[in-house]
Amino acid sequence: MDKLEIVDEYYKYVAKIPAGLQYIADNLRADNVPIALNEILNFSEGITWIKQMEEILTDQGVNTNLNKQQLEEYLNLINEGLEKQDFVLVADIFEYEMLTYFEQIIA
Repeated sequence: MDKLEIVDEYYKYVAKIPAGLQYIADNLRADNVPIALNEILNFSEGITWIKQMEEILTDQGVNTNLNKQQLEEYLNLINEGLEKQDFVLVADIFEYEMLTYFEQIIA
């Protein structure tokens, strides 16, 4: 895969994230916890891929606008909320924090 293909795949994937974040939040609020937890697992795997691609792109001089520190803070908050089974908090983080974060990356 060449640089342009990696950039294209990266941004195609990132563009899909806001809808997925909203889907997770909506399912948590509707008490569809098993569905939401499965989607959170998928999201987590996607974040791992994003981080890997971000390293490759950064090494090739491409700025992805990904703030890794901010992303880690959100992920830590989500983990804390999941540990406490505070699904309202987790839904709020997905919808009001992470959704905005990824919309800014897309813009």
